[in-house]
Amino acid sequence: MRIKTFLLTILILSSADAAAADLKRTKPEYVGMSTERLAKIKPLMQRYVDEGKVAGIQTIIARKGKIVHFEQVGKLDIDTGAAIEKDSLFRIYSMTKPLATTAAMILYEEGKFLLDDPVEKYLPVFKNKKVLVDGALVNATHPFTIRELMSHTAGLTYGIFGNSPIDQQYRIAMFGEQNNFDFSGIANNDPPESRLKTLDDLVAAIGPIPLQYQPGTQWVYSLSVDVLGAIIETISGQSLDVFMTERLFTPLGMKDTFFEVPEEKLHRFGTLHTMGEDGQLKVVDRPATSDFVNNVSFLSAGGGLVSSAMDYIRYSQMMVNGGELNGVRILSPTTIDLMTRNQLSYDMQLKYDPRPGIAGTTGFGLGFGVKTEAPKTASGSKGNFRWAGIGGTDFWCDPKENLTAIVLMQMIPYPQSVRAEFKNLTYQAITEMN
Repeated sequence: MRIKTFLLTILILSSADAAAADLKRTKPEYVGMSTERLAKIKPLMQRYVDEGKVAGIQTIIARKGKIVHFEQVGKLDIDTGAAIEKDSLFRIYSMTKPLATTAAMILYEEGKFLLDDPVEKYLPVFKNKKVLVDGALVNATHPFTIRELMSHTAGLTYGIFGNSPIDQQYRIAMFGEQNNFDFSGIANNDPPESRLKTLDDLVAAIGPIPLQYQPGTQWVYSLSVDVLGAIIETISGQSLDVFMTERLFTPLGMKDTFFEVPEEKLHRFGTLHTMGEDGQLKVVDRPATSDFVNNVSFLSAGGGLVSSAMDYIRYSQMMVNGGELNGVRILSPTTIDLMTRNQLSYDMQLKYDPRPGIAGTTGFGLGFGVKTEAPKTASGSKGNFRWAGIGGTDFWCDPKENLTAIVLMQMIPYPQSVRAEFKNLTYQAITEMN
């Protein structure tokens, strides 16, 4: 038995090493991009650092399965002066959502659930939901589904971005008090400590609360992917961290992605910064005392992971490849197509992203924002999919151009223009379109 276990361990590690061997650095010209044009990225990122808007930024780009750009500027911690390194670790917050949704789709491919299964089938606390409509409670038109969880159309909310009666009930359930703190300024507002210690606690807390809207009628950013995490645990019989590590991270060679930063890797973990009232950067969350270390129990599928640039680009390239990386298949190409297919009506799209030139071209799939049309005012192809994290992390995948890119910061709030400018500089470096 011990020999079998040893051999299995060696096999798993060998598989991880094989996956990690992919995504080698190459000259941009070999994959239809320009070295000279990509060189514009680093000075622009450095300008943000020099102007004191962020502590540091890391950027990485891969095309046709090869890394063409991997740079960093600034500091991992402004107090210690530690620089960002290639293997630095970042709180990716909501960039956890695509990973968790992908993990769920592994179970979907095994026939463990259907997308239109009602959530109450797996989590009975959500049975017989009421909806608050014009101050009155009415019956839900239908039990909300796993598909609606993945697309943020289930009727749930986050509780911390709005101040509706349902938002208030969420805050009471989570914090034990009605607290109207502004989450975008969480670094300065010292929010109360959550009462929720596990995903089971979350489900039990929000399960009895009415829905904010009828399922399938609106897109509202919510705790739905955290609820999805509880479903993964229920169906798989494993904790979320174990399942995602065994079925997603290890096969892809993602050795630096976890809910809890190991002690031996703590020196690589970034410090979270914010802008002080004096207009100067300040530290707000140090690695050693962070919620991402020391016996993490709340495994947030919606925002709980720490990762690295190399790990996340392995995942991104797998998605661009149609579910496979370096001989390791995670999902079928048909499943990737399904995940990146818009789930919103056109009216919902207009409300989802109403910006001029963008409105009507952006929808939401299963875990990602997706481009239903090429936008008029920004670079990018139809079929482009992406998501971001509140700490200044963002990624996008362009299957048409076989392109994926990631920008990483540890800043709340972060300068929104960084992401748009990085994207523009990435696309202008393409010299041969697919």
